[in-house]
Amino acid sequence: MTQKTVQLSLTTLAYGGEAIGRHDGRAVFVPFALPGEIVRARIVEERKNFARAELLEVIKASPERIAPKCPHFTACGGCHLQHLPYPAQLRVKTDILSDQLARIGKIANPPVREIVPSPDEWNYRNHIQFHLDENANLAFVAAQTDSARHDAAPLNLLPITECHLPEVALNALWPTLDFEPGAPLNRISLRAGDDLMLILESDTPEAPEMELESDISVVHLVEDDPVILAGDDYIVIEVLGRPFKVSAASFFQVNTPMAAKMVEHLLETLPISPTSTILDVYCGVGLFSAFFAPRVKKVIGIEAAPSSCEDFGVNLDEFDNVELYEAPAEDALPQLKDYADIVILDPPRAGLDRAVIDALIAKKPETIAYVSCDPSTLARDAARLLAGGYKLKQVTPFDLFPQTYHIESISIFES
Repeated sequence: MTQKTVQLSLTTLAYGGEAIGRHDGRAVFVPFALPGEIVRARIVEERKNFARAELLEVIKASPERIAPKCPHFTACGGCHLQHLPYPAQLRVKTDILSDQLARIGKIANPPVREIVPSPDEWNYRNHIQFHLDENANLAFVAAQTDSARHDAAPLNLLPITECHLPEVALNALWPTLDFEPGAPLNRISLRAGDDLMLILESDTPEAPEMELESDISVVHLVEDDPVILAGDDYIVIEVLGRPFKVSAASFFQVNTPMAAKMVEHLLETLPISPTSTILDVYCGVGLFSAFFAPRVKKVIGIEAAPSSCEDFGVNLDEFDNVELYEAPAEDALPQLKDYADIVILDPPRAGLDRAVIDALIAKKPETIAYVSCDPSTLARDAARLLAGGYKLKQVTPFDLFPQTYHIESISIFES
């Protein structure tokens, strides 16, 4: 089938980083373009109500358009907004969050506050992930411009020569890594804290061969089971002067200064007292719990990942008023007998399971703080909480991911 070339006038940016135009009555999504631009684009995917296109030429550029910092921009799938100045990125993300809450959540005039910017627009990631291409080059997943977007599609990999998102220490390390072609690795990760850690993920217990000149920790991860090849199987990341053990398989926020800003926001915003009981759902290694434990009567954590649970136990070992349940939230929360007046939720991108929302509505905590990394699932879950009797008091966006379309936020609901 011949792919059609069209001229489009673009009006808005969508969640996902694509600019929207209209053709033949349908919305057309164009990546790496901006509102106010006139572009020539090739239709690469057609659906009943919308289409996706590949940007071919900017006929009339937006006055806000700037030159991207990275030569891989538009070919790499990691960044989406390098062609937009950082203040404009912040404005766009705030608008998109409001739009998602209004359109998907049906929330009139959502109470979205001013976005909290990242101190660093570049070199902010403490965690970076690579794949190996067929020649054993470190590569990122390429930008997808066609219908090969589904999970079953093979990864289209782009070997890279530079990246401006990792912390400086990681950026100095990754170009020195050297792997043998055909190495049985699914993914290669680097993490930065008090030290640096290289994580080699594979399906086979046989340790891969590689050249390594740096004195860092190296962990071979097979189905989340770590085998230490050098150093330790964890690093220590410090937030607001407090150290956190973070193991190779454990989740931690990738922007450390912004993790501190989220902690500070919750401490300032939540109505805690020495008699409060806090339920920290999807608590991870205990980032939020560790700061609330000395301030409240009791903290109860719920976390499914065994590695994160082990780290939580270490990170909160000094407190006698902390409990942890190792189970999926949708299993643990409905069974929980304790009443918590404050609940903190930090779910994955998919948002809250219906059983979690039903349990929250049944238990009726006075305050819920919802930490979200996806405005669309936040909007869906917010609508369900509002239908269950909660009021949305405020939403504060946090820019944990400059140069990308991702939007973190903390929403406060009250019963």
